[in-house]
Amino acid sequence: MAQQMLLLTVVSVWLFAGYFLAEATYYNHHIYNRYRALNHHANMDNQLPPEVPVAKEEVAPRPVNFSRTFYGIMFDAGSTGTRIHIYKFIQKDPVELPVLDNEMYHAVKPGLSAYADMPAMGGETIRQLLKVAKKTIPKEQWIQTPVVLKATAGLRLLPQEKAKALLDEVKEIFDDSPFFVPNNSVTIMNGTNEGVLAWVTVNFLTGHLYAKTKRTVGILDLGGGSTQITFLPRLKKTVLTAPEDYIARINMFNSTFELYTHSYLGNGLIAARLATLGALGADGLDWKVFRSSCLPKKFREDWSFGGLTYKVSGIPDGFAGYKLCYQEVLRVVKGIVHQPFEVKGSSIFYAFSYYYDRAVESGLIDGSRGGTVEVRDFKKRAKEGKTLDVLPFSKEHSGQSPAAHIAQT
Repeated sequence: MAQQMLLLTVVSVWLFAGYFLAEATYYNHHIYNRYRALNHHANMDNQLPPEVPVAKEEVAPRPVNFSRTFYGIMFDAGSTGTRIHIYKFIQKDPVELPVLDNEMYHAVKPGLSAYADMPAMGGETIRQLLKVAKKTIPKEQWIQTPVVLKATAGLRLLPQEKAKALLDEVKEIFDDSPFFVPNNSVTIMNGTNEGVLAWVTVNFLTGHLYAKTKRTVGILDLGGGSTQITFLPRLKKTVLTAPEDYIARINMFNSTFELYTHSYLGNGLIAARLATLGALGADGLDWKVFRSSCLPKKFREDWSFGGLTYKVSGIPDGFAGYKLCYQEVLRVVKGIVHQPFEVKGSSIFYAFSYYYDRAVESGLIDGSRGGTVEVRDFKKRAKEGKTLDVLPFSKEHSGQSPAAHIAQT
């Protein structure tokens, strides 16, 4: 694939602003009806017209000097950390989209899933983050500021009863807070919605959802437990050749968007590394050591993920390097990744989360400005990491060297 990826400068650009926009505009999502594929007319402007023409409504006179400021609190409960995003929106015209004026961001590690057997301790991390919200939002706005937590792959990978205990703990803390708690405010987000709302967020922030804009961009999100791809197809063949549950439709801002979207659970950066090691879902974690040629030969360390600890190491009497690591990873992902037809061309995607981290760490982009790369740039940089056993280790989550990180991205 030779498509361009714009690596966003904000690591946490998966802002969840899309959630508030979607709620404010009566966002509806459902699986694409297969018979509609036969009548799919995706135009070259990369935006689909509404399914049914909407009659024009009379527009009421605009209030003079209309302007309002409002806030929203979003908790992103990811697999490797919990983040609070506090948004300040300003709407100067009642018929126009609000503008994101400011965002306050704070994160704690590890993620909620690490407290699978200690929900009260997990809840304490939420309580501490709510203190940040109280310091940021004017007190008179607290009662009307919605607070929402959306958990992603970390909790999706947990047993149902453990995930529920964590969510119940968070809901109780929200109810005790001075903020507005909507219905279903604490939930596990499914992979489809995670991809769709990431797409909404990026296209909103880049101005592609405004009425005069005729082209959208795709998104690539690499989390710790899952990875998402979402884009608006321009070609009929993309829709016709996609698996049925990979096409979703949303109605937003008087337009209908039919998106290609899928989340690969268990193929986030950290989960995929463990799968490559044969450790994800394995028994005997107290005594087993999981080895890989993706790691320096002398490397040995404990990795923690999802409340479990894994003993991992390189292969002391073996070999390490790109070719062997590539083959190990290929055995994990081969046959499970669908390659959308038009992505093989020159589509532009905004990539973030661990895509951004790995690009910065490997010197592909500037950490403060982001940049544009192609998939082959990652591959080239991974091949350059021939001396894995002498490269400095990165202590983020796993202790792997930068080259090993890239080889497993």
